[in-house]
Amino acid sequence: MKSNVEHLYVISYDIADPKRWRRIFKLMNGYGEWLQLSVFQCRLSARRHAELMSLLDGIILNGHDHVVMLDLGPADSVTPRVISLGKRFDPVQREPTIV
Repeated sequence: MKSNVEHLYVISYDIADPKRWRRIFKLMNGYGEWLQLSVFQCRLSARRHAELMSLLDGIILNGHDHVVMLDLGPADSVTPRVISLGKRFDPVQREPTIV
């Protein structure tokens, strides 16, 4: 994946310990939009994706926790086919990143 091309991801996690769950939730708020309890959608460049993977790997406890990242493809050209009951689903849009 090119570093300047953002991909749209749906990230879900099942974390065994409430303290680690809160750390993951806070981390994910900085990378994407919260959809449900342990589900986020994120628009990530290759660099931000690698950074997030590294940070998540440093928090989770292998063998106890589980993180799933679904790559839906290039964010500007993918049209997710989502069935949403209740609340409306809107793919996260590009926003400026302040560093």
